Amino acid sequence: MADAAEEEIEQFMHGLERRNPGETEFHQAVHEVVESVMPFVLDHQKYKQAQILERMTEPDRIIIFRVTWQDDSGQIRANRAWRVQFNNSIGPYKGGLRFHPEVTLSVLKFLGFEQTFKNSLTGLPMGGAKGGANFNPKGKTDNEVMRFCHSMMTELHRHIGEDTDVPAGDIGVGGREISYLFGQYKRLANRYAGILTGKGLSFGGSKVRTEATGYGCAYFCENMLKHQHDSLEGKSCIVSGSGNVAIYTVEKLNHLGARAVTLSDSDGFVHDPDGIDAEKLAWVKELKEVRRGRISEYAEEFSTAKYHAGAKPWGVEADIAFPCATQNEIELEDAQSLLKNGVRAVAEGANMPTVLEGAHAFTESGILYAPSKAANAGGVAVSGLEQSQNALRISWDHEEVDRRLRGIMCDIHEKCVEYAKNGDGTVNYVRGANIAGFVKVADAMLAYGAV
Repeated sequence: MADAAEEEIEQFMHGLERRNPGETEFHQAVHEVVESVMPFVLDHQKYKQAQILERMTEPDRIIIFRVTWQDDSGQIRANRAWRVQFNNSIGPYKGGLRFHPEVTLSVLKFLGFEQTFKNSLTGLPMGGAKGGANFNPKGKTDNEVMRFCHSMMTELHRHIGEDTDVPAGDIGVGGREISYLFGQYKRLANRYAGILTGKGLSFGGSKVRTEATGYGCAYFCENMLKHQHDSLEGKSCIVSGSGNVAIYTVEKLNHLGARAVTLSDSDGFVHDPDGIDAEKLAWVKELKEVRRGRISEYAEEFSTAKYHAGAKPWGVEADIAFPCATQNEIELEDAQSLLKNGVRAVAEGANMPTVLEGAHAFTESGILYAPSKAANAGGVAVSGLEQSQNALRISWDHEEVDRRLRGIMCDIHEKCVEYAKNGDGTVNYVRGANIAGFVKVADAMLAYGAV
C-alpha cells in the first residue's frame, strides 16, 4: 500500500477512535473497509473533498430507550434497547434486531455500518441499520418474550415504517419474536404494512427467508469457484455454528454436491468425516429448532461423529471453510491453521467472523476469501424481496425466490470482480466488496449535497 494511503488511513482511524472511544468492534469494521477504500478515494478526489468517508462512518441517528416488562413471577424488569439508523442514502433503513445479553452500542454500530455496504451490494434500494436489546430470550417463557417484545415495539414503532426503517430478525430474534413485534405494531399503528421482514408465511413472510443467508453463502462460494473453472462438487467443508445460517449452508452444500463435516456451538464442535447428509441435517434441525439442544448430542446419535469439547473446528482438514457462528470466531492462529491445512476458500456466513489479522492472512495467501458483507448478503437480499412482495400484495413461490436469490448472489460476485481484479487474474474479494458497496452509497451522498 502506498505511503500516502497508509498515512491517510492512520489519521482517519485516529480521529474515528477518538470520536468513538472504547468501541472496538466498530473500529475493526471501519478499519477493514477504510484500508480497502482509502486508495480508491485518493484516486477519486470528489469523495475526499466531500468528506464522504467521514460522513459514511457517522450514523444518521441513534435511538436509545428503556424496555420495561414483567416476568412470570410478577417482577418488573428493565433492559436497554437501541436502533442505529446508519445510512439511508439508497433506500429506507434496513437491518436486523439482535437480542443478546452482550449486545452493546459498539456491536450495533459495527453491524449497521457493515449493513450499509452489504445492502448496497445486493442492488436493492435498502439503506443500512441495526438494532437490538441486551435482553436474553434463552430460558424465558413464551409469555415473557411476548411481554418484552410488546413493550419494545411500544417505543420502536415511532421510528420505523415501510418507507423509513424496516427491521428484521438476527441473533435471538426469530419467527416468534418477529410475530410478537409485528402484532404489537398492528395494534398501535392500526395499519397492516410490511414494516418488519422475517414474518410468518401466513401474514406476509417470504419463502426462503429462513434459508436465505446460508443458501446465499453457498451460492457466493459456488461463484468464486466457477470463476476459477471449478465447482463445489466433491469438496469437503468445515462449517461453524448450528443455527439457521450454518444449517442452511450445509443444506445448500449438499444440494451442490459438497460434503460438510462439522457443526459447532459455544461448547465445542462435532466432526463427522462421513458428512452431514440430509437425514443427519434433519435431525440437527429438530435438535436446534424444536428441542433447543446442544450439538454434543449429535455425536451421541451418530457413531460416525466425534465431539470436541471447548474447541473450534478450524483445525480439521478440508477444502473450504464456512464460519457461520459469530463475530471474531476465527483468530489469527485459527486462520494460520486453516492455511497450513491447505484450505482453498473461506466464505463468511456470520458477520465479521474473522479478526483483522486473520483476514489479512487470508488475503495475502491468495486463497479465495469472501468477506461477510458479500457472502452473507443473501439474508437481507430475501428480506428486500419480502418487502417487494408486501408492497405488491403478492407471494412468490419457493422456486421463484430461490432463483432471484441465486441471481443476486451472482451479481454481487460480479461487482466484487469488477473492482478487485489483480494483475495476475486473481480477485481480492475484500477490496472488491468494499469498493463496490462504497461507490453506490457515496455517489448518492454526493448527489444530495451537504446533507
